Amino acid sequence: MSQYDVYGVGNALVDIQSRIPDSLLEPLGFGKGIMTLVDEHTQVRVLSSLEGAAVSRCAGGSAANTIVGIADFGGKAAYAGKVGQDELGDFWLEDMRNLGIKIEVDQSLGKTGACVVLITEDAQRTMLTHLGLSATLGPEDISEAEIKKSKYVYIEGYLFAGESTKQAAMRAIELAKKHNVKVAFTVSDPFLIGMHRELFWELIAGPIDLLFCNLEEARSLTGLQDPVDCAHKIHHHAADVALTLGADGSLLMHEQKIHPIEGQPVTAIDTTGAGDMYAAGILYGLTNGLSWSQAGHLASHAAARIVGQMGARLSQKFTPAEIAELRG
Repeated sequence: MSQYDVYGVGNALVDIQSRIPDSLLEPLGFGKGIMTLVDEHTQVRVLSSLEGAAVSRCAGGSAANTIVGIADFGGKAAYAGKVGQDELGDFWLEDMRNLGIKIEVDQSLGKTGACVVLITEDAQRTMLTHLGLSATLGPEDISEAEIKKSKYVYIEGYLFAGESTKQAAMRAIELAKKHNVKVAFTVSDPFLIGMHRELFWELIAGPIDLLFCNLEEARSLTGLQDPVDCAHKIHHHAADVALTLGADGSLLMHEQKIHPIEGQPVTAIDTTGAGDMYAAGILYGLTNGLSWSQAGHLASHAAARIVGQMGARLSQKFTPAEIAELRG
């Protein structure tokens, strides 16, 4: 009997979010709508420029957002990451544990990582990430005992940006396969494909059971343009594929069948965490008795709710009745 639906492995970051005008973003000189790794000094400089602006914060990191979503749906989850013995680290741990998530996190000397998310009026989010201690996550931080209790291990691609974190991801995959636990992997960002194209294809064709990617990432992986062509080519190697298409919905591939999932109409306010919440809907659904199509519809509705609000957490959670309605 599995104790957890999903065991997540990823960066442990505090998300610090603020909605700002373009006129404030432009002088900072960062690429709009993308994630940029910065040092602590730069992040402090950016935060000081937000004086007077409304700021909110929550425990985050890409895979952590997905694990939070699973917990919000009523699922059971655990998480492996690394934070510091500082105020941000204490905040991150308390925030996650208050959601009922089992935390496998080493609190060490040093600075907890943080991601400053600047949301402009067009709903684009510019993310400035200082990884801090999350960059020191290593294979010794992965719990074999907890993985054995899980139905899925979920790994974020951002871990492949560093050698230590990459080894942590590979260890989690190794242990999952050892104990017949399924592996779900999200590509996270097209730049990682440029760094690890050969390794990613080896993982997709090998231990990965479920691949999450968006259309830009799928095109980069396959060299193709049409979404259906991309999905079929990836599915030729991966057992299951979840390809998101933004406002146009998503494509799920399972057992050589394609399940198109329509997007939900929404006025975009903030796209932060939409893909993370989509993954939460799929993983919660698959581990709690929903069909692929039902899980896809839950994921689509959940992602739309995230886009229509500020932040990566559901301000309006799904009720058990809403989830039951998806079962028909």
